[in-house]
Amino acid sequence: MCGQVGIIFGRKRRRPDEREYLRELFIRMLLHSEERGPHASGLAWLKTDGSHRIFKRPMRAHELVYEKPFQELLGQVDNETTILMGHTRWRTRGNEFNNRNNHPIRAGIVIGTHNGTIYNADYLFRRLGLPRYAEVDSELIFRLADRFAPEGPIDQEGLKKALALCRGQMSAVLASRLDPGTITVLKGNKPLCLRIHRQHRVVLYASEAAFIDFAVDKEKGWRELEVPPMTMLTIRHEDVRAIENSEFRFIPQERKGTLPEGVNA
Repeated sequence: MCGQVGIIFGRKRRRPDEREYLRELFIRMLLHSEERGPHASGLAWLKTDGSHRIFKRPMRAHELVYEKPFQELLGQVDNETTILMGHTRWRTRGNEFNNRNNHPIRAGIVIGTHNGTIYNADYLFRRLGLPRYAEVDSELIFRLADRFAPEGPIDQEGLKKALALCRGQMSAVLASRLDPGTITVLKGNKPLCLRIHRQHRVVLYASEAAFIDFAVDKEKGWRELEVPPMTMLTIRHEDVRAIENSEFRFIPQERKGTLPEGVNA
């Protein structure tokens, strides 16, 4: 169980006070999501020119937000930022003191976060000949996306075919550094809530709706995006309102060694 939170930014010339408000929303969501992951936390941003920064540490979010690099990176979120992603990790595999295991994870040109467990990750790394730098199974998703982004944009149909080989649980958010204006959201069999605000031109996402509710408090204008499980969303910086969605599949397993009814091993 991990926490994912973030802001997907649409193109807009925001005043400094609005940018500061959105940064505060992010902090509130990240702090509230600590209950889903106390072992490590981190953030990353990506900008229209492909530049990116990641800061993550084996510490609670309530400690991370007071770290100088965290504050500096958050202060660099501007009108060229396409996504600000955060993660709170519950350690299942891979020691959090090896910072490569913590999220957000960069794999080649892809940056992302994941909630869930891919039980056959070791097998797929070997079978597909994918490079591996961390111990966590989450890296597999981003390595697959990187393989299907040879020229920058992620080939979504190719990624879907690769994800179909996975067994376990997943919801993930990812983007290519060579196509920073396109954000891919995978809502699988782990919870992920999304809300859009047309005036702010942003999409908030979090592993639990309560994290967003806590952040926005009583501000009006937030509308929930109803997204069924097993949906791939494409959200673009040029216009976050023009959201594309399609179905993707993998083999859901709640626990290792178990399969849903009707699925053969």
